[in-house]
Amino acid sequence: MKKYLFVAVFALLGAQKAQAQASVAYYPWSGLLTVSTNPQRVLWLDTRFQTNSLFSSLSVDLLPLLNVRRGEVAQWYLGGGVRLNPLYRIADPKADLITLDGYSINLGVRVSPFAQNRQVQLALELNPYVKNDLASGVLKSHFGVVYVFRKKDATL
Repeated sequence: MKKYLFVAVFALLGAQKAQAQASVAYYPWSGLLTVSTNPQRVLWLDTRFQTNSLFSSLSVDLLPLLNVRRGEVAQWYLGGGVRLNPLYRIADPKADLITLDGYSINLGVRVSPFAQNRQVQLALELNPYVKNDLASGVLKSHFGVVYVFRKKDATL
């Protein structure tokens, strides 16, 4: 099952990568650094890395996201994904090579407050998260700064 999930995620990433557009975000209070495929597309992939955790607890979130509504100033999106921990084996040698930590649902908005530069955005997100055994969960919220890379217009 896990192998099929990886294949699906990387197939999505490869299809989006052909557009050569991406975004990078930092959520300082959550300690998350994110790299996304083109967030202007209807379907895009967000990959999140924890930056303030023990080495063996570092996890990666893979989140396919769907744009629900896009305007010049605001972009509303939702999606869900998985949290994987590729380094947990350091703490537990008997663990799987890549450990599934849990699942999340994401609902958020990216706002472009500066008319002069719509590539700079603020992100606000609600993120219900549940552990992989479904025994516990938490409602997270994220607030961060985003920069969207775009193709340069060709001038003749």
